[in-house]
Amino acid sequence: MAILKFRVYFEQDDSIYRDIAIRHTQSFQQLHQAILKAYEFDNKHQATFYRSNDHWQRGKEISLAKYDKKYKVEPLIMETTTVGSEILDPNQKFVYEYDFAKNWIFLVELINVSKEENPKLDYPAMVRTEGIAPSQYGTKGLVSDKLAEMEEKYDLASGAEGYGEEGDEGEESDASDEQAEESTEEEF
Repeated sequence: MAILKFRVYFEQDDSIYRDIAIRHTQSFQQLHQAILKAYEFDNKHQATFYRSNDHWQRGKEISLAKYDKKYKVEPLIMETTTVGSEILDPNQKFVYEYDFAKNWIFLVELINVSKEENPKLDYPAMVRTEGIAPSQYGTKGLVSDKLAEMEEKYDLASGAEGYGEEGDEGEESDASDEQAEESTEEEF
């Protein structure tokens, strides 16, 4: 059984990607779910794949469902279309669009075909992660958690001005020492 490895780039930053391995007999719906899981997106929105060429031009559509829009050609449906059936090129590319309102675009490129199946993996499987995924709905929880950890570790919240009380104490004690010396000199 052939294992297809796809690199799924975030369109706006190609240094952010996830590698997903999938059996050639598995469906586009399973690939769709694997991409959402890899990027920590929910599964609440419309989605579609487009077969693509080297210039990322959109071709044949493989849709999650038949949507209320005009189609030049009837789309294939993800649930019934196997990934292997749409591989026409050793470097096959797909454009994956998720949440048509937010217009999340991912570029999906076949990077490896293997006959060996890894018995430790449950396919489809994410096999590599590079970069921090974009947040689907605003700020990423990870960032605020890391910031909270830093604040606790370095106690950034207290002493926000950046000055401690150490210097103040030293100045007061120096002044009282000088007064004590002056009063002792007067006594003699």
